[in-house]
Amino acid sequence: MTSLAVQAQQETALTPLGAEMVGALGVEAQIAFGELTLVAPRERIVEVLTALRDQFGFQQLLDLCGVDYPDRKERFEVVYHLLSMTRNARLRVKVSTDETQPVPSVISAYPAANWFEREAYDMYGMLFSGHPDMRRLLTDYGFEGHPLRKDFPMTGYVEVRYDEEQRRVVYEPVKLTQEFRTFDFLSPWEGAEYPAPVLPGDEKAGGQA
Repeated sequence: MTSLAVQAQQETALTPLGAEMVGALGVEAQIAFGELTLVAPRERIVEVLTALRDQFGFQQLLDLCGVDYPDRKERFEVVYHLLSMTRNARLRVKVSTDETQPVPSVISAYPAANWFEREAYDMYGMLFSGHPDMRRLLTDYGFEGHPLRKDFPMTGYVEVRYDEEQRRVVYEPVKLTQEFRTFDFLSPWEGAEYPAPVLPGDEKAGGQA
């Protein structure tokens, strides 16, 4: 058996603990980056996390974050990272959602999820039903959009500056400091296809395949 085949076998094999959790919770499982990942239905996330805490000893929620896959029907994944100090084990749990379908808040299972869920809402626009204070956390008042979405423009929509005359902070539409330019991203060894006249040095690329 080749090393790649052995690695593939290890990536699909569940530990006894993983198999027990899958059987008890009725969720899907996979091994990713050497760590067990459970894929749960969105509407059952509170039930699943409560069981992981009470039955399997995952006492801590280390992190709750988002991932954006714009081409998917449900473009977002909410990812929960859990730690069991008694088992010395880590666990990843994922659910999928979109811009309109809320994910149940898991504050009742892990109070630490409060600000994590607010951050996910602020950065991605993910909604969490049952959250007691669903406000933005990191961006300023009046901020437009959600910065970690893949389709959010790199320059943003507004810029902030202090106006000396008004003696206050003002928001203005973004003004690019340079005109839009077209980049061809060709290898510098082949030379870019600029219109005449040829830039100095590009003549060396003439006649190459």
